[in-house]
Amino acid sequence: MSLLTLENVGKSYGRLEAVSGLEFSVDKGTVHSLIGPNGAGKTTVFNLITGTIRASCGRIVFDGEDITRLEPHKIAQRGIARSFQQTFLFMDYSVLDNVLTGFHMRDRAGVIREFLHTRAAREADERAREQALEIVDFMGLSEQKDELAGNLPHGHQRALGVSIALACDPTLLLMDEPVTGMNPTESNEMVERIRRIRDRGVTVLLVEHSMRVVMDISDMITVISYGKKIAQGLPDEIKHDPQVIEAYIGEDTDAA
Repeated sequence: MSLLTLENVGKSYGRLEAVSGLEFSVDKGTVHSLIGPNGAGKTTVFNLITGTIRASCGRIVFDGEDITRLEPHKIAQRGIARSFQQTFLFMDYSVLDNVLTGFHMRDRAGVIREFLHTRAAREADERAREQALEIVDFMGLSEQKDELAGNLPHGHQRALGVSIALACDPTLLLMDEPVTGMNPTESNEMVERIRRIRDRGVTVLLVEHSMRVVMDISDMITVISYGKKIAQGLPDEIKHDPQVIEAYIGEDTDAA
């Protein structure tokens, strides 16, 4: 079943078409990769899905609901979270406190309860702490839970950024180049975490330049170039698609 569907989606800036007639669906319980050369429109697609920019035409349907014109916070409330290429962390906060910010972002009423120091606030805060600890453990950060985010190595900072997104309790997680800047060991660890996120029941839409990672982890791949879809298929199909090779992967696909 499709969780997310883009129907003839376009985004224009004057005469410039950043995205044009884009159509693809993301099935529930999968890792679906969106790939393409620099400037292909991948970030624009993420911004359209999350509502930070509005589509010029077409529809975006999430879990059966048209979200094309919804405000970003309304889209987030419906279960879409995003982890960014550049991780935004509270560097002077602990790992655990960073994850707790994700709970506050999803629960505005909880912020008011906490301000009032009610019993309900204390109970909600304890539940949030328990859930945050579970996410920290799930992401392999238990030993660092009291460490300041600014003291973490790069790979752990990226994992913490994903942890904050998971604290928003998403049904769909958009991941923007999660292995950027990682060494091979860190990259392999992130790939395993993404698999575990999928197995946890969270659907993943992934933008990633590392073809090794994309081919290793993807259940389905959509390829775009100049804002248009040029191919979609299983990893092995995409790897050997002549149009994709010409536009993006290059001739040495086995090395990707």
